[in-house]
Amino acid sequence: MDTIQVSTMSSHRPVTAYKSSIGMKLLMGITGFTFIGFVTGHMIGNLQVFLGPEKLNAYAHTLQSLGALLWIIRLSLFTFFAVHIFFGIKLWLENKASRPIPYVKEVNVESTFSSRIMIWSGLAMFSFVVYHLLHFTLIVTNPEYAVLKENLDVYSMMVVGFSNYWISAVYVVAMIFLSLHVNHAVFSMFQTFGLTNAKWIPLLRRIGNLYAILILVGYVSMPIAVLLNIITLH
Repeated sequence: MDTIQVSTMSSHRPVTAYKSSIGMKLLMGITGFTFIGFVTGHMIGNLQVFLGPEKLNAYAHTLQSLGALLWIIRLSLFTFFAVHIFFGIKLWLENKASRPIPYVKEVNVESTFSSRIMIWSGLAMFSFVVYHLLHFTLIVTNPEYAVLKENLDVYSMMVVGFSNYWISAVYVVAMIFLSLHVNHAVFSMFQTFGLTNAKWIPLLRRIGNLYAILILVGYVSMPIAVLLNIITLH
């Protein structure tokens, strides 16, 4: 009787773990898709800095006119991001626990650099999001932006902020981590939703690479343009 119980429990444990893993990956896929949408939209909106203060500040006014809804969106996005990070860490720890004895020689088969550092790029992005909120949204790290924030002069805030080499460096490094993360995330998202097969893998990897390059170039172009005096105060 005891033998049967032990056998039954051990046979169900892998199935339960498998279902749990699939559920977490689906949650990560859904939250990741939301985050990718936000990253793209946020970049497109901020790139209006190249069109001048009127365009960018009008965009800021449109967002601000949402009132409480804007904060609901922000809190929802931050919650989604936190859930994504939480389950990412949980899956990473479970994968590490499933192989408690390290290989004598580790060989990465069909993996990429971005896929191998997903946990670290994710944690780097979480740290950056916290800093970004304290920097440009809550005006904690740089209280001198307060007047510009009150006047919704986002254009001047960006120019003043990115004129600081250290701040621009933080943003550039963070965007490198972001591009590395989304590089694999795009492919992984398709895989999680069951939209991949052996024939499509090379194409999906190229889509991930292209998207990562566009995100990197788009976001990094702004601080670099400020530092090169391409974008200046009017």
